[in-house]
Formats: sequence, structure tokens, C-alpha cells
Amino acid sequence: MKNFFTFLSVLIISLTVYISFNDLIPSSEKSLDKHDFSVENALNHLEVISKKPHYTGSQYHEEVKNYLVDELNLLGLKTEIQNQFVLSSWGVGTNAANIIGTIEGSNNGKSLVLLTHYDSRHHSSYGASDAGSGVATILEGLRAFLSNNNKPLNDIHVVFTDAEEIGLLGAQAFVKNHKLVDDIGLVLNFEARGSGGPSYMLIETNGKNGNLISEFKNANPGFPAANSLMYSVYKMLPNDTDLTVFREQADINGFNFAFIGDHFDYHSSLDSFERLDRNTLIHQADYFMSMVNHFSKIDLSELDSEKDYVYSNFPIIKFIYFSNSWIFPLLIFSIIFFLFIIYLGLAINKLSVQGILNGILALTISLFTCLSLTIVLWKTISYFNPDYADILHGFTYNGYYYISAFIFFNFFSLLAIYSPFFKNNSAIDLSIVPIGFWVILNVLISFYLKGAAFFLIPVYFALFTIILTYKLNFKSNTIILLWTIISLPLIYIFVPQLKLFPVGLGLDNLFITSFLLVLIFILLLPVFSNFSFKRHIKNLMLCISIIFFVLAFINNDYDSNNKKPNSILYYSDFDMKESHWLSYNNNIDAFTNQFFDEFNSDHSINLSSSSKYSTPFKQSSFADFVDIPTAEVQILNDTIIDSKRIVKLKIEPTRNINKIELTSDDTFVFDAISVQGVEYESDKNEIKVESGRFLSYYMALGDKQLIIDLNFSKDLSPNFNLIETSFDLLENDNFDINPREDFMMPMPFVNTDAIVVSKKIVL
Repeated sequence: MKNFFTFLSVLIISLTVYISFNDLIPSSEKSLDKHDFSVENALNHLEVISKKPHYTGSQYHEEVKNYLVDELNLLGLKTEIQNQFVLSSWGVGTNAANIIGTIEGSNNGKSLVLLTHYDSRHHSSYGASDAGSGVATILEGLRAFLSNNNKPLNDIHVVFTDAEEIGLLGAQAFVKNHKLVDDIGLVLNFEARGSGGPSYMLIETNGKNGNLISEFKNANPGFPAANSLMYSVYKMLPNDTDLTVFREQADINGFNFAFIGDHFDYHSSLDSFERLDRNTLIHQADYFMSMVNHFSKIDLSELDSEKDYVYSNFPIIKFIYFSNSWIFPLLIFSIIFFLFIIYLGLAINKLSVQGILNGILALTISLFTCLSLTIVLWKTISYFNPDYADILHGFTYNGYYYISAFIFFNFFSLLAIYSPFFKNNSAIDLSIVPIGFWVILNVLISFYLKGAAFFLIPVYFALFTIILTYKLNFKSNTIILLWTIISLPLIYIFVPQLKLFPVGLGLDNLFITSFLLVLIFILLLPVFSNFSFKRHIKNLMLCISIIFFVLAFINNDYDSNNKKPNSILYYSDFDMKESHWLSYNNNIDAFTNQFFDEFNSDHSINLSSSSKYSTPFKQSSFADFVDIPTAEVQILNDTIIDSKRIVKLKIEPTRNINKIELTSDDTFVFDAISVQGVEYESDKNEIKVESGRFLSYYMALGDKQLIIDLNFSKDLSPNFNLIETSFDLLENDNFDINPREDFMMPMPFVNTDAIVVSKKIVL
């Protein structure tokens, strides 16, 4: 019988793990049948949008813009293009072209905005997932919505922003300058940070989330993937979304719907039409249709709330939430309940002091061993795979194999650690300290990370199970089944997060997965301790772990589907008549070797890295000087009024360039700076320009020149470095460069395949 109950428990746990992942994302188009959403139509849009890279300033960016305007007009929307010079507070600017379409509602209440961006990351990303998937979802979703003769009560505005990838500039242009902003009640933003996996709901609000959560639940999405910890994780990532601008600059609430699976495709040339997970697109469509059908018909002025909610996925009902005001009462009661269980257990001889003390030792060894082994083993793997350092986001193509390998390896370690303790101690004795550890963790959460307060749920299930065990005096077979069933919420809620963190944050964070696995395991001790054939299960975990490590090793090479990123940049100092080859790569490969035969580490080059991850240049070598045409710099006006000097500069490129940067070797204080007539924002009455880059302007397709106005003390004699960048190194006739092999691609997140020329401007 014990073998049967062991098998049944393993089966239930395995099914729950499967369902916990399966409930996060649809597996077929059938879920969209009731909405009349055609995945084929959406894919047709996506194929056009992602045919070529379409970063701001590129030719195909203009073609995508025209295509989207035509499609919105075909849907009958009132459409406009907002052309707006914009300059961010951190000195990044462009001439953004936002596309705005409107469906008029029957009421005069607050409007609903459907948001995504249509530019791709410069310069080689096809932008299929990020964010062509969002554009395609909105276009087809609106067609389906209108085809059902839906007449919204609220105005619906489609906002396809430009220049999101270079600093959320299109969103800033819209929020700061468009008249529609004052009437917006809610924003639904569709984004991506990979090319597959579930789409997670992330709230953006300056206030309380209570009404937003309850209305999200009322919208009844088919596959809600969300918990209140995710926004905390999202804020840890080195990026925001357009929706952040709406929240920060206009105090507008909204929902992000974003997926992060297959993170290795993010911002790279692999973000293509073919690689977008179709089920992920279906998930975005399910969100879109349920949200639009709901939020287009309710009062959007009533979404502010006096309450904050903790929320999470949950078995069967899929989504639960409770007020933050419950956190401390639930926590206090859990502490009292926990202490009562210890007292009662000792009083009726269901617990032993020695067993509880042994539980402290077992848990300490488990935490130290699993975390240490994970960190050391991953450092070792990284050491023997130096190419991993060139995958800047930290998630390798064989990353899923590594995650699985570490999970099973830690599972094996935990079984090995606890095996001797199982022989000499009762499962309930060993469970007391783990439950106490969970309680302590929840005390910290209640003060520092309230979004994770759903961690209290498994504690209560465990405490109630122990009470039942005391009262009914269960035998081991019954304990296995009872504890397995009551632990289903624990498994359902937490197992998907074992994958979430290393995918989203990089494999360097595998220790988080190990920590979460220990948390899950220690609440299941009464199950594992009563299993038959524990030794065989332990050995099976080790074998499975080895298999996944072998699969990771076998799939470690690069190929045409999993390409090796590398970078090259030609930098020329026009004044010094000196040039260099530069690369962000830690390691030289067959492509970069042609530039770095005579390697030297000349790190005196004053050039901004322009890397999202602040990656410095890793390789440099001298290059033949090529006389690349530089911009003409003209002083249009130079006036002194009282103690102030006012200078107007015109910078006019003489070749096709994509970006102009101004850097400074020194620190200067200006009274005012404006670019293309847009003032540089500052919280003070002066603008302090530190050493380094203080302006990046991305040239839009129609830009011919850059006008900069400076106001400063007449006693100041500022000088700048004017840096011009073009993404045409491999096409330029001045250079004879062997192309990349099929298994290589331009490194994402950095400037590469670029010609960069600098020269001094002295005022």
C-alpha cells in the first residue's frame, strides 16, 4: 500500500506541476473562438512589420509607419501622426512620429489607451516580438472588436509610439504634448522581453491597486499570469516601458502585458517572425480581447483605490487576491498558530525537542549546501564557457537545460541531506523549523516586500495539516496523501517561479531558484519522509540532473538558430587623425580576429559605451585612419547679454548618420540648453554637465541638421566632443571586412557594426 500511495503522491505532484505551467498560457487558438480574433490575420500584420529592422531613423521604419496608418484607416479609425521633437531628462532626443487612432465612445467619460511601440531596437533586431507582437495584437484585436458591432462607452485611443527603444521618447512626446492625455483613464500596454512564454500582467500605478486588481479579475482573462511579487521583480530589471512614462509624468494607471520567455532572442536579429511563439501571441490576444471588452464599458474614473491588494495565481479559480490590510493580522495569527502547534505537539507527545533541534541542523545544511553548490557550480560552468560573458542579458540558448539541471540537482541534494534525518526523526518534528523559517520570511516580507505576502498561504495550509495530523493520528500512507493534496497551492503558485527568475534576470541568479526550491521542499517533508523507495527517487533525481547537464553541454555550440553575438566598431578621432577598432566582446572569435591581430589595451579612448548594461569596451587595436566626412559645425549666433553668453550652434552632417552625441571631458554649468527648440529639463535653475555624455540625438528620417542653444556664463569657455555614429560599417566601401559566418550575429544592446567619428567643438 505504501508503494501505491507513494506513486499516487508523485503522480499528483507531477500533474500539479504540469497544470501550474499549462494554466499560464493557452495551447491553441480555440480559446479565442468566442472573440472572433484571427491569429492568421495578426501574423499577416506581423510578417509585414518584422520584414526588416525598423529602428527610428531607418528607411523601413518609415514604411512600417505608413503601413500602420493605412491599416488603422481601413478599420475606420480617426488617425493622425504626431511629429514631435522630444528630449528626455537624461539627454536623449529625437524627432518622434507617434501614430494615434481613435474610436469614439458613446459617453463623455475617461478614455482607454491601447499602447505599444512600433520601432525596433537598433540596428539589427527585426522587432517581431518587441513589439511587433503588440502592434499585430492591437490591429487584429480592434478588427475583431469592431466586427462584433461593439460600441464602446469610452473613447478608445490606439497609440503606437515611436522611439521607445532609445529611451521611451515617443511616450514622453505624447504625454507632454498631446491634448488627449488629460482625458485618459487607463492604459493597456503590450510588450515583450523575449520571444515566447506566458505573458505576465504587471500593474503600473502611483496609488493603490485595489480597484485595478478587482476589475482585472472582472475582465475574466482566460489565462491570468500574475502575482504581486512580479512588479517588484520588474522594477529590478534594467528597463522601463512606455507605460512607466504615463504613470510617472501624468499619473495615469495601466496594465503591462509582457512576456519574457526565450530571453536569448531579446533585441537581437533573432527576434524574427519565425521565432515568435504562436501560443504567446494567442495569450496576448486573450488579454487584449477580455480587457478591451471590459474596460471600454466601465467608468475609468473610478479605478483609483484606497486599498492595495496582494494577488497570485491559484489552483482551479486561477486568481486570488486579498487586501494589504490583512497582512499583519494574518501574520500575527500565523505566529500564534505556529507557537500553539509547538506547545500542543510537545504537550501531547507528538513533537520532540530533539527532533525539532535536528530540524534546525537539517535546514541549515540544506540552505548552505544548495545555495553554495549552485553558485560555485555556475561560476565553474561560466569559467569553462567564457563566451557566456558575451551574452549580455545573461540567459544562454541552453539556459532552460541549465535551469532543469540545477533544479533536479538541488532536489537530489535535498533528498541526500534529509535521508539520514528521516531515519531517526518524525516528519512532523522536522517540519517545525521549516514552517518557522517560512514565518520569519513572511515577517521580513510584511515590512520590506509586501507584494510577496502571498507567501503566507502555504504556511496556513501546512499549519492546518499538522493540526489534522495531531487530531486524527494519521498513519504514514494517509499523511502522504493528505499532505500532498493540501500542498497543491504551494506547488501551483511557486513551481513556475523556479523558471521565472533565471530567465528574466539571467542565469547568474540561479541561486534564487535554489532558494525557492528549498522553500518548497521543506514544506513537503512529511510527503518525502514517508515515501517508499526514497533512495531510488534520490538516484533518479541525480540521473535526470546529469541528463540535463549533458543536454546543456551538447547544445552549447552556436548555429544558425542560436547565433553567437559579437561586435565591432570603427572609431576615429578626426582631430588626432587616429583610429581604433573597438569591441565589447570578452573573447576574440573568427570574425573579430580580423581586427585584433595586434591587440593592445588602450583604454584612454573617451567614448561613451552606449550599452544598456553599461558594458565597457573589452578589445581595442589601432586601425588605419580613414578620412570619414564629419559634420559641419556653424555658430549661428554668439551674443553676450550682461554676464551671460548665448550661443546657437548648427550641426549639419555631411554623411548619413544615425546618432549625434556630445560629450565633455570636464564639468560645466549651463543656465539653459535646448535641442531642436526643446529645453533640457532640470529640477534646478542650472544644468550641470558632468564629464561624459550629456546629449544623444537620434536622427529621424527627415532630420537634416541639429540646432543647439546654450546659455552660460560669459567667463566660461566650454569645449565638447562631437561624436557621429552610423550603422553602416559593413556596407562602407572604405573598409574590406569579411562578413560574419552564418552562426554569428551583431551583439544586441550595444552600438556595433558602426562607424564613429569624433572631433572637438570649442566655444
